[in-house]
Amino acid sequence: MSLPKPVEVLPHRSPFLFVDEISAIVPGESAVGTWRLTGDEAFFAGHFPGRPTLPGVLICEAIAQVGALAVLTDERYEGKLPLFGGLDKARFRRQVVPGDTLTIEVQMTRLSARAGKGEGRATVDGELATSCELMFVIVDADGD
Repeated sequence: MSLPKPVEVLPHRSPFLFVDEISAIVPGESAVGTWRLTGDEAFFAGHFPGRPTLPGVLICEAIAQVGALAVLTDERYEGKLPLFGGLDKARFRRQVVPGDTLTIEVQMTRLSARAGKGEGRATVDGELATSCELMFVIVDADGD
């Protein structure tokens, strides 16, 4: 299977698309993606002046987006949209700063027609930055 571009699968768009590329995917099971932080992202200006740091909540969102790639590439979920239902056991182990590249891995642990769970982690140069458990609901993408 050739790997799609994140923008071809995810409904997110700039400035809220945090996955630059997909390096591995098993539809309905797992995905690996990359987010390269240039330092030009608007949030760095205010978080924090003089010590720019990627907000942890955005790392969790990036993990969720990679999880959504695993879900949305599964043909069973065509026309669907996974929405955050919860976040558990989020841990932040190191700062992520401009110039870092996050490698994001997500493994689905439960997936049904209406909901799912996954475990994700984001690393920088092999060093754990963030880990969390995701819960999500699956809805129709068109809002019906």
